[in-house]
Amino acid sequence: MNQEQSILYIMFLIFTGTAILSTIALYTRQSLLVAYIVLGAVLGPWGLKLVKDSQLIQQTGDIGIIFLLFLLGLHLHPQDLLHSLRKMSWITLVSSFLFFIIGFAVSYFFHYTMTECLIVGITMMFSSTIIGLKLLPTTILHHQHTGELMISILLLQDIIAIAVLLFLQGMGDLHFSVKQVVLLAAAFPLLLLIAYVFQHFILAKLLMKFDKIHEYIFILSIGWCLCMAELAHLMGLSEEIGAFIAGVSLATHPISLYIAESLKPLRDFFLVMFFFTIGAGFNFGYLPDVIFPACILAGLMLIIKPVTFGWLLKHSGEPPSVSFEVGVRLAQISEFSLLVVFLALKTGLVSALTTYMIQAATMLTFIVSCYWVVLRYPTPLAASDTLRRD
Repeated sequence: MNQEQSILYIMFLIFTGTAILSTIALYTRQSLLVAYIVLGAVLGPWGLKLVKDSQLIQQTGDIGIIFLLFLLGLHLHPQDLLHSLRKMSWITLVSSFLFFIIGFAVSYFFHYTMTECLIVGITMMFSSTIIGLKLLPTTILHHQHTGELMISILLLQDIIAIAVLLFLQGMGDLHFSVKQVVLLAAAFPLLLLIAYVFQHFILAKLLMKFDKIHEYIFILSIGWCLCMAELAHLMGLSEEIGAFIAGVSLATHPISLYIAESLKPLRDFFLVMFFFTIGAGFNFGYLPDVIFPACILAGLMLIIKPVTFGWLLKHSGEPPSVSFEVGVRLAQISEFSLLVVFLALKTGLVSALTTYMIQAATMLTFIVSCYWVVLRYPTPLAASDTLRRD
């Protein structure tokens, strides 16, 4: 079987299986995202082994995160974003510190090493950008404001996560110098400047001149998104930040909403594979050794995160209903946490057992958080007509 046939076979398994499980999920009023994760666990290397190598699918699925951040940026006016970031900075710092303490304490109770306790604490600081915003409607004014609050918190968390990733990378790279840190700190404002100049003097004029040629707008938008993602990567930042900046730079253009709508199917295609790889990547042989601490950690996060975010947002002037809803939507552990722990494993800071414990806790919060949001709040994936919103 050649590579083209292998890719076709994998696509057949993923999307045929997804269609079947998604149908069952909708009839039983469950989250589609959970169906994607379960399918990965069933078909992956540690399940039926029908998909033996999930590396290619994982790389493809990562593109879904890039498109998700790009589309989110398209809905955010730069001035509104800056206002929300200023307001949410202290909330993000306080909540992150509290979640770190809880993660550290739980892992210390289960006799993990001090370094592993620190890593576990760090991984608890973040919430999932993908789940939080994939389940958020954007066509209702209330949820546009809710989205601004969530994106501000998530973006600040991502900045903290990137700093952590750089620190861990530095511990595994003896040549990582202070000069590189300074250059990296300068990369973010430089990327913003590049995005503004290119969008103002070139991109905006192209969009205005050829706005009636929909195929061109589609291609130009994808090119701009991936170009900024790759540029961010070359500058030492994450591809997701580059894609988000690309989206925000276009948010003031009248055609931004059309671009967002036209790219949604492409985003969903890649996100299916992202969640499939989360399920496929878990080694069930470690489950008996990690299930107890993972359940405790996941349970605490699912309870404490909504309460913490709800209380902090309420005291910042937000209505109680909005505050608690944001907390519920941010109740899970993050995909960034998986990146942190995998890098820590690569640099020898944690054991494989610790890695799978965090992975199990993350998957549990993904599943429970999806159910909670889909059954209680408006979402594009809700099975109930009264809660379904685009």
